[in-house]
Amino acid sequence: MSALVAATWPSEERSATRLLHVDPARGVFHDGLVSDLTTLLRPHDLLVLNDAATLPGSLPGWSPRGPLELRLAGPPSGSDPGLWPAVLFGAGTWRERTEDRRPPPRVAAGDRIRLETPGPGAGLAAEIVSVSPLSPRLVELRFDREGAAFWAALFRVGRPVQYSYLRQPLPLWHVQTAFAGRPLAAEMPSAGRLLRVPLLRALRKGGVAVATVTHAAGLSSTGDPALDAALPLPELSLVPPAAVAAVERARGSGGRVVAVGTARASSRASCRACSRGCTSRVRATSSCCRHSRRERCSRPPSRTPRARDTAATSSGTRAWCWRAMC
Repeated sequence: MSALVAATWPSEERSATRLLHVDPARGVFHDGLVSDLTTLLRPHDLLVLNDAATLPGSLPGWSPRGPLELRLAGPPSGSDPGLWPAVLFGAGTWRERTEDRRPPPRVAAGDRIRLETPGPGAGLAAEIVSVSPLSPRLVELRFDREGAAFWAALFRVGRPVQYSYLRQPLPLWHVQTAFAGRPLAAEMPSAGRLLRVPLLRALRKGGVAVATVTHAAGLSSTGDPALDAALPLPELSLVPPAAVAAVERARGSGGRVVAVGTARASSRASCRACSRGCTSRVRATSSCCRHSRRERCSRPPSRTPRARDTAATSSGTRAWCWRAMC
């Protein structure tokens, strides 16, 4: 890829980021800017955002058989809040292409991974609980501390997951959206990065409503052919009742529902994840559900579900795509 178009660093001028507006109904498209959302969105429209914050999910460590890197693949499942999914890499750094990374040393259930040099208030470690039959690099593990002590250690030791096309290390604040809440995403829900507070304030002033769902975006690449073929792995999705109520208000007033990036997956798949089949409405969930964006309905709905009227997605770090659905 030409150095002129390669996105080697997130754009600092977010409101000036390019936006592609696609209108399939009329068969036209045109280039614009993200700031054009103030004219593309109308009063009574609803903008649905993913408020998952990005974890410091890359942790160098030492296993009984050698050094490795542990990348959290997402948050724990609802059934066991202490069991974390992770992907293991061999010794190396993010500056190497993912597919060129050396494989990690073999691990087995019961192995202890040391993630920090022991010392006063330090010494984070994790125990391998299970190894996936899909790949010996996909594991479930349990850290040796809980609550505030765990989170303090994770943010002290971990770094954001990043890839070799970037020119320098990413600070954790650089992979957070302006509306990020709970740290649950393995990688940044990047479509929302461009929506800054002034733009959201202008949209609200223009009569556009804003709601949030939580979708724990997972890893986008592992370098392991078997794992990469299975991506995305199951991802946590939370749709609060307030978001469902906002969708119903927008529908009732003739507005459009616009899901940004991975918020779209939560809006469309939450009913499937809760084992009730698909319906024509988005369902609220009061507990954690895990689903894969590869899932399909187990039975056809009574009528076609429309969890969104438009979709806004990111492509790299310098462009947005706006696809009008009606």
